[in-house]
Amino acid sequence: MSLLEIRDLAVTYHGSRGDIPAVRGVNLALAPGETLGIAGESGCGKSSLALAMLRLLPAGTTVDGQVLVDGENVLGMSWGKLRAVRWAGASIVFQGAMHALNPVHRIGRQVAEPILVHERVGVAAALRRAEDLLTQVGLPAWRARSYPHELSGGQRQRVMIAMALACSPRLVIADEATTALDVMIQAQVLELLGRLVAERDIALLMISHDLSVLSAHCRRLAVMYAGKVVELGPAGSVFADPRHPYAAALSSAFPTVGDLASRGRPRGLGGDPPDPTDIPGGCPFHPRCPVVLPECSSTPVELWPAGPERAAACVRVEGYPGARVYVDGADEADERSRRTR
Repeated sequence: MSLLEIRDLAVTYHGSRGDIPAVRGVNLALAPGETLGIAGESGCGKSSLALAMLRLLPAGTTVDGQVLVDGENVLGMSWGKLRAVRWAGASIVFQGAMHALNPVHRIGRQVAEPILVHERVGVAAALRRAEDLLTQVGLPAWRARSYPHELSGGQRQRVMIAMALACSPRLVIADEATTALDVMIQAQVLELLGRLVAERDIALLMISHDLSVLSAHCRRLAVMYAGKVVELGPAGSVFADPRHPYAAALSSAFPTVGDLASRGRPRGLGGDPPDPTDIPGGCPFHPRCPVVLPECSSTPVELWPAGPERAAACVRVEGYPGARVYVDGADEADERSRRTR
């Protein structure tokens, strides 16, 4: 049974330029002990999706659909029920730990705060629990007396993880948890998250723009573009054998380890993501797509079957009737030749 179910979730901001659809009909599910990665460029709707799950979006934002945690719709909860779910049922590790932590409060007090809110314990007991949590994430207990500015970026990120685990939630949302960290600290934080998932059987939703990191640490991977999921499947398969041209572009941006020639042939993706107030018709990726077809500008796209446990929102995937198959940039003739060899 799924711990988290996102059903047709849509997030729309309202500004001076009109309505801004940041998330447009996302459907995802996550079971206990499972890791799901969400990848995409900046502006694709990843953080809006994460904040919508716990109703942390600015006032006035329109949110439609359902976010079910243990079968209960978070979007329809009373404020009292929602307060009970936050931190205790589901928690979030915000990106930018320096900005998420209060600069004038000591670390221990901040980690202890959700414990004091959700459990009937005294301040002394909560602070002892905070020290234990800091030890669990690899920080010495005496760091509870430090202020955020006295810690390094990696240490602050560990504090955020400790806060997220303070009330033993079953679901943790990590929004760019390794952003701006050096590779050594990034590896330590990712190893820590993986160990906690295994030991506590929590469900982890990990958001990042780094497809290679997600493919190495998540079981499944969802790729977002213009507010929609455009590819979904096992993480290793999506990274190594993408079925959507956008997922292929993200994957090809990373050089192959050990292949010296690949470093001399960097590949990227031209253009910019679409303005959310003026999203192109048909497939929103078609203005940037290297293998665009005439029907891409007008054919409504959805997630079609693209192999075992896989789906992609592209008219070239095999699950779409009459598809002209796309495999890693190959045209139709190349693909037919590959299949007959």
